[in-house]
Amino acid sequence: MTFVVVFKSFSPAEAQLIRSRLEAAGYHAVVHHELSSLSLEGYALAAGGIRVEVPENEADEARELIASGAQAEE
Repeated sequence: MTFVVVFKSFSPAEAQLIRSRLEAAGYHAVVHHELSSLSLEGYALAAGGIRVEVPENEADEARELIASGAQAEE
């Protein structure tokens, strides 16, 4: 199964919130590079950011869900 990035953040809390929203909607989301960014004393940029990934076949719908949440917050 191939996972693809659907969201990037420099905040562990934001990445985990997105993962949680995706999981609640039935997607198989995982967070990568969270520990790398934290072990660099918060310099997530140096680690390439924190990535939220889902299986490739769920990516388009997951991105739509994330975008709909961002629009609702505006």
